[in-house]
Amino acid sequence: MSKGGKGFLSKIKDALSEAVYGIALHGQVSAIKRMKMYTEYLFMLMTVGDMLGIPLVPPYYTLRLLPYMVPNIKSWKLRMLRERDVTDIITG
Repeated sequence: MSKGGKGFLSKIKDALSEAVYGIALHGQVSAIKRMKMYTEYLFMLMTVGDMLGIPLVPPYYTLRLLPYMVPNIKSWKLRMLRERDVTDIITG
């Protein structure tokens, strides 16, 4: 019976330590994900920006990178061309 009680307390301690760990790192993880998203947006804009009328990189390099970009082009264009509201800018 004491073995089961010790296991229960151990489970509570583990759950509590995981919760504190998650709470402490949530802000950092979300900031890193947001930075990654903006970096990917910039990379897509630099390589296939000519679809939007912004030629930044010579076509040779764009064609070399195009096979890696094809799966993301449709969703990227929708995100870039969607209308934005003032609340979108404020909330980031």
